Amino acid sequence: MSVLVYTENWDGKFKKFSFELVSYATGVAKMLNTVVTAVSIGKVDESELSKLGNYGATKIISINNEQLAVFDSQSYTSVIAEISVIENASVIIISNNNTGKAIAPRLSVRLKAGLGSGISRLPLSLEPFTVYKRTYSGNAFAHLVIRSDIKILTLAQNSFELVETPANAIIENLNPSVDGSLLKTVLKDVQKQSGKVLLTDADIVVSGGRGMKSPDNWPPLVELATLLGAATACSRPVSDEGWRPHEEHTGQTGKIIAPNLYIAVGISGATQHLAGISSSKYIVAINSDKDAPIFQAAQYGIVGDAMKVLPKLVEAVKEIRK
Repeated sequence: MSVLVYTENWDGKFKKFSFELVSYATGVAKMLNTVVTAVSIGKVDESELSKLGNYGATKIISINNEQLAVFDSQSYTSVIAEISVIENASVIIISNNNTGKAIAPRLSVRLKAGLGSGISRLPLSLEPFTVYKRTYSGNAFAHLVIRSDIKILTLAQNSFELVETPANAIIENLNPSVDGSLLKTVLKDVQKQSGKVLLTDADIVVSGGRGMKSPDNWPPLVELATLLGAATACSRPVSDEGWRPHEEHTGQTGKIIAPNLYIAVGISGATQHLAGISSSKYIVAINSDKDAPIFQAAQYGIVGDAMKVLPKLVEAVKEIRK
C-alpha cells in the first residue's frame, strides 16, 4: 500500500505547488503508516526530480515518453491509473488546478474510487476516512466521508505548508505503453507570457475593481504590485469595461486563485468575486464604503478613497525597501 502523488512540471521544472502536494502526501502517508510515490510525466532532469525527495517522496517514477509530451487528460489518466495499480496506491493526490480537474474524475471512474475535490487539510480521521473542504464559495465547510477502497484527493493551492522531510528517494524511469486511440489533444501553437508574474502562480495579488473609477487610475496599483513582486488582477466589471485584460479577471467566472496575500482595491466583494479569491490566506480590502461586503471576508481593511490610499501605500513600501 502507498500514497501516490502526481507532480506536474512546467518546462521541466517543478513549482512550489508540486512540493506542497508531496508535503501533503507525506502527511497522509504518515497517518496511514506507509510511503509516498511521486509520479512525473515529461522531460525532467534527475537533479530536479530529486527535489521531490526533500519533501518525503521515497520513490519517484519518471515517465518521459514522446507520446505524452503534450498534456492529454485521457492518456495521462490511463498512465496514472496503471501506475497506481502497480504501486498498490490506496490514496492518490493530485492538484486542484485545471490539470487535476481534468484527470481526477476520470481516475475516479476508472479505479472506482471516491473523490474529494478541493481538500485543504489532512484527513480528520481514517475510520471512516474523512476530509475537510471549503464549500459555498468559501462561506462554509464540509466533512466529506470517502468509503471506497481507493481515495482520490485534489489539494487546493496554498492550503498546505511546505514541510521538508528529506528521504533517500529512488528514481525509477518508466516507459509505459500508451494507447494511441486515447491521444486526442493536438498542440498547434504556444504563446508564453514573459516579464510578468502569472496570476495563478503569484503569492501576492493586487486587484482593482470599479472603485478605481477609470482605467487611467491604474498606474499606482501596478506600481504597488511591481514593488511587492505581485501579480495584478481585477473584478469582472473592470474586464468587461475593457479597463484591464480578461486574463486578469478573478472570480467565479474568471480565475480561481489562492495567494498568500490578496489586496482588493475598490472591490465591493460580490459573491461571484469572493468565490474566486476566498481561499487566499490573507485579504486586505481598501474601499470607501465601510459597509462593502469585502470587509466581511478580509482580515484587514482600510476605509478610504483608493486614489488617496494607494499612493501612500506605494510610498510606505518604498520606504521599507530602502
